Amino acid sequence: MQQNNKDFPLVTSVGVVAEPPSLQDNTADLDRLHAAVSRSLPEKLATRPLTIPFQVMAGLGRRFRRAGFSGHALINVAPHQLTIVDFLKTNPKKIPAMALDLGTTHLEATLIDLVSGNNLAHTHGPNAQMQYGADILSRIHYAAGKASGQNGLLKLQHAAVDSINLLIEALGEEAGIEPEYIRAISVSGNTTMVHLLLGLSPYHICREPYTPMTGAPDPFFAAEIGLRINKQALVWVLPNIGSYFGGDLISGILASGLDEMEKTSMLIDVGTNAEVVLGNKDWLIACAGAAGPALEGGVARMGMRAGPGAIEHVRLDRENWQLTVSTIDDQPAVGICGSGLIELVAELYLARVVDLRGKLCRDTVSGTKKRRDFICKHLLETEEGLVFVVTSAETSGHGRPVVLAQVDLDAMMRSKAAMYAILATLVSQVGVEFSDLDRIYVAGAFGKHIDPGSAITLGMLPDLPIATYVSVGNSSLHGAELVLLSEKARIRSREIRRKITYIELNVNQEFMLRFSGSRFIPHTDPHLFPSVPIFSREDPGRNG
Repeated sequence: MQQNNKDFPLVTSVGVVAEPPSLQDNTADLDRLHAAVSRSLPEKLATRPLTIPFQVMAGLGRRFRRAGFSGHALINVAPHQLTIVDFLKTNPKKIPAMALDLGTTHLEATLIDLVSGNNLAHTHGPNAQMQYGADILSRIHYAAGKASGQNGLLKLQHAAVDSINLLIEALGEEAGIEPEYIRAISVSGNTTMVHLLLGLSPYHICREPYTPMTGAPDPFFAAEIGLRINKQALVWVLPNIGSYFGGDLISGILASGLDEMEKTSMLIDVGTNAEVVLGNKDWLIACAGAAGPALEGGVARMGMRAGPGAIEHVRLDRENWQLTVSTIDDQPAVGICGSGLIELVAELYLARVVDLRGKLCRDTVSGTKKRRDFICKHLLETEEGLVFVVTSAETSGHGRPVVLAQVDLDAMMRSKAAMYAILATLVSQVGVEFSDLDRIYVAGAFGKHIDPGSAITLGMLPDLPIATYVSVGNSSLHGAELVLLSEKARIRSREIRRKITYIELNVNQEFMLRFSGSRFIPHTDPHLFPSVPIFSREDPGRNG
C-alpha cells in the first residue's frame, strides 16, 4: 500500500524504520514503535491519535524486536483513531478482509484484498436465525424473551455469529487463507439484523416512536462478538437512519453513487420490503413499504428466492402458443422467483389469459385452435379454483406441477400495486416527474433477474425507456466492499445518514389512494402507461 495514497482501506500497512535500542537510547520497545509509526504516517492520517491496544502489546513488542525494529506496521484506520495491531518484517502482499451482506434470511460475503482491491473469494448461506422466526417482527418478539426462556436475544446473536463463522470458513478455504489472517470485516444489514448481531435489544424498533438503540455503531474488534478471524480485526458496521432504513440501503446508495450524482435518479431495493431512495448530490429522500413478499417467495405457494431451480424467465410465443421457461442454473423447475412471476403474469396479460383486474380467464372458444389447446392444457379447474400450470409434474424438480393459482396472482397484484404507489408517492413529495429521472437503479436479486419491460407491462415500474433501468446486483454487499477499501466511502456513509430525509408511508394518505389506483393492469389511468396495450374485460382473448 502506497503511503502517499489519498484514500485508505480499513487496514493499511505503514513502513517503519527505527534505530535499535542502545545505551544512549533505551526507549521502551513499544514506545519506540509508536514513535517510528508516527513519523511514517501519511500526512492525512498523522493528526489522528495512535494507540496500541492492551491485547496486542506482548505479541507486538516481541514481533517488533524479532524484525530488528524495522518492517511494516498494520494499522486499523478508524474515523478518529489509528490502532497498531500487528508488525511484520516484510510488506504484506495481501491484506484479506471480509464484506458481509447480513440479510434476514440469507447471508452473502466476499473476501477482498485490501492491497490490490481484488476479490479473493465469494460465498453465501442461510441465516440460522430463521429457526427462531421467519421474519423480523417474530425475531424482535423472540428476543424479548417471552417464548425463549429470557435468553432469546443471546440465542439470536449466537445464530448470526455462527452463520457468519461458517461463511468465514468457506471464504478461507476458497482463497487458501487461514481465517486468522482476515484483518477486517464490514457489515451491511437492516437495522434489526445489526442489533441482533451486536446483542442489542431491538424491542423499541417496532414500537412508537420506533427508536433503535444505535444508529452508527463505533468500530470494534471481531473477537468481542465471537467472530473467528484475527482477534484484532476491525468490524465496521454500516450506519442506519432509523428502524426501517438500515445500513443495507446506505450501502446501496454508496454502490450506485446516487449521493454524488448531478442528475436526479432513483434506487429501488426489493426484499422483504421495497425500499426506495430518490435524489442526487444535493438531496436524498427515501421511504419503504411492504411490496416484497410476493416477489421474494413469501406469499406465492410456488414462490421462492432466486436460487437453483427457480423459474427466472418466461416467454410465451403467441403465434405458436408455446410457453418457454428458464431456470437458475438450468435445474428442473421447483418454484418461481420474483422475476419469473413478473414475466409470467405480464405474458399472460398480453395473451389475455389474465385480465386487467388480475384474474385468470379460461376462455376456450376464442382465437385459433392452437390458442384453445394452450388454454385447455395450461388452465385447469381445481378445488381451489383456476390455476395456470407453468411446468408439469413430469418436468419439475420435485414431482409436482409448478402452478400459478389465483391466490398467488392476487398477492402479485397487491405487490405490484404497492410498488408503483411507493414510487409515485415518493416522486410526488418533491415535485418530480418520472420522466425527470436520469436513471433508476434496481438492486438485489430482484434487480439482477427482472425484465423491466415486463414490470412496465404490469404497471409495477413507470413507463420509461428500458435504458433508464440499471441493475446493480447486490448493492448491500457492494457497498460493504467499498467501505473496506475506501475511507472516502466510510465518510460518505456517515454523511448520507445525516443528509437523507425519510418519509413514513404508513400514515401517508396519498400512498393509500395511489395504491388503490394501481390495483389494475397496468393502472386505472392507462395514460400513465402509453406503451402497454389496454384490453377490456369483454375482450378476453382474440390473439392468434
